[in-house]
Amino acid sequence: MSVECLNQHLRKTLTQGRVAVSRPAGCQRIALYLFDPMVLEGPLSHEEAQAVVAEPAYWSFCWASGQVLASWILDNPQWVAGKRVLDFGSGSGIVAVAAALAGASEVIACDVDPAALNAAQANAELNGVSITLCNDWESRPDGLDVVTAADVLYDPENRPLLQVFRKAAPRVLLADSRMKVLGDNAYREQTTVEARTWPDLNEFEEFNRVRIYLAGE
Repeated sequence: MSVECLNQHLRKTLTQGRVAVSRPAGCQRIALYLFDPMVLEGPLSHEEAQAVVAEPAYWSFCWASGQVLASWILDNPQWVAGKRVLDFGSGSGIVAVAAALAGASEVIACDVDPAALNAAQANAELNGVSITLCNDWESRPDGLDVVTAADVLYDPENRPLLQVFRKAAPRVLLADSRMKVLGDNAYREQTTVEARTWPDLNEFEEFNRVRIYLAGE
């Protein structure tokens, strides 16, 4: 996947947009093609602002929860090493890349956004690892050992995913910065880490506290 292809995806939202290789502050061991904020010389035009809202390029930013979960996996490779891992809502692919670097036998990056899958593939290649792509949760492969997910609970209506993940694999690794109480006792909090979206979006401070949860053994 070429950098120019990623730039073309980004320019559907920002006409002057481009990606650049960056190492997120919360997980500097992984390099990613992310939005280059240097191209912004001032406020977005009305048309660009509307495009960002209508078709946000989530994959071009590395959200706090993704950084924290990726770093945690690299520090605790035993949870994914030798396992078949599916990363749900993969976005930039940072968690999928981390799982591959940590020794997973196979990593599937799952996202409904074709541009996100392109970004995940490019970022895997950038870090010298291989991943498999999946554009639909319902078409995921059988025999999963671990499901990973970061920042997927931004909408309360996504709470049922907690049980969906547990049914799909015997182990779930979840990172979230939005919900103070998950409401599912099967998920045990492992740690809490401060991090910021990269490039920094100046989000509310309350969204910078990321909790990592483990379900299963």
